[in-house]
Parts: sequence; C-alpha cells; structure tokens
Amino acid sequence: MSQIQILNLQNLSQGLPAITPAFGAAIAEAGAICLTDEAHQPGVTLEVEGEFSAAFKLDWQPVTEQTRRCWNDEEYTTEQAAYGIAFLLILQLTNLTVIERSRKGTGFDYWLGSQNSATTWPFERMARLEVSGIRKGNRSQINARVKLKTEQTRISDAQGLPAYIIVVEFSRPISIIGAKQNPEGTVL
Repeated sequence: MSQIQILNLQNLSQGLPAITPAFGAAIAEAGAICLTDEAHQPGVTLEVEGEFSAAFKLDWQPVTEQTRRCWNDEEYTTEQAAYGIAFLLILQLTNLTVIERSRKGTGFDYWLGSQNSATTWPFERMARLEVSGIRKGNRSQINARVKLKTEQTRISDAQGLPAYIIVVEFSRPISIIGAKQNPEGTVL
C-alpha cells in the first residue's frame, strides 16, 4: 500500500521559476488561513479528482492573529490560497512547473513549462494554467466553476497549447483538475 504524499504549503517559500520566495511564503499563509478557517488541522487529506485521482496530506504553519489581520479579505485570500495549492499539485502530478504569470485578458493565470529544463529550452511555454478557489461549495458549484474556467481559457486556445484548470474547495478540502487538450489532442 502506497503512503499518502504530503503537500507542505511552506515549500512555496522556496520559490519557483515564476514565484519569488516572498510571494510563495505569502500564498502559503493564505492557504493556512483558508484551511484553518474551515476548522482543518495540518494533516487533513486533500482529495484530487478529475484529470488526476490522488490524495495528499496538507501541512502548513500555525495561523497567528497578525496573519488573520493581514489576510482579512476572504475572496482575495481564497484566490491566493488556491494558487498555492494548484502550484504544488502541478509539481506533484505533472512534469511541469509555473514559469511565468500570464497577462490580464488571456483567459488563464500562469504559463507552465518543464520541471526539467535539461530536456527543453529553459522557460519554454508548454501549457496554460487557470486556477480558482472556493471557500465553501457543494459539488454542483465546484463542477460549475470548472466548466466556467474551462470556457474562460478559450480566449487563448489559438496558442495551440493544453490547459489545466484547477479548482480548489477548502471546506472539504477537494481539488478538481480539468485538462483541455491542444489541437493535436494531447495533454502533457
């Protein structure tokens, strides 16, 4: 029987090609707020469904009153927390990583590239990533958000690259991952 892997939000503070250590630490705090506010303790299981089927134990640092005051905007905090979990899921479930923030109006949030730049050009755009967070939602709301975000990526379909759509719901917690194929029909 395989052991459930751990997604440690604090690992985000190490940074990624398009995520500074400071931003990574900030979105890790946002994740800690969302999970703690939903009465979860470190070690809670995150179920992953959709394009991938997996389960991960989540770990994070304790939330302080200062952290709560900093992250008092629930909508913004949920969005930032979802980015953090989505980045960790992409790293664990694919050979991709976050390489560049997308610009407004493109229909997606981040460009993804290979984790192994020895086999590709460094920071080569290989896929798109669209992320959304829901603090509390039922299955119908989560599925509707996946559909909405999948449609949103149509704006950039001319790029010819696949897209991953990750919706993170914090009260359960659960993540639904959708994948949109490129015109050749392949998903990375």
